Amino acid sequence: MAFGTRVKFSEVREVDFGDISGTYTTVGVPLTDHTRLIDFNNGCNVELYISFDGVNNHLRIAANSFKLFDLSANKVRDDGLFIASGTQIWIKEVSSSAGSGSFWVETMYAEGGV
Repeated sequence: MAFGTRVKFSEVREVDFGDISGTYTTVGVPLTDHTRLIDFNNGCNVELYISFDGVNNHLRIAANSFKLFDLSANKVRDDGLFIASGTQIWIKEVSSSAGSGSFWVETMYAEGGV
């Protein structure tokens, strides 16, 4: 019996509030697979910028909130929109220093399929 594409989860990438500043900080290691679903979680008490190149602010995330992007909903293994393997994620504070919390990223990718 053949099985379809399976979801695989990457390890959580996390940064503690004390390591976040007004300059870009890397969030774990670069993505190791083509990411289909990504969840940005800001448990800090301040707004943060998210960058995919360490130079430009691409997303802004409110304090104590999250952003979820399902890039390849209902697509097969090689179809749809993806964040490329090797992409590094950076964050930095918008205007004030974080006093508590952490920021983390959860990702899913596809494996298998026939």
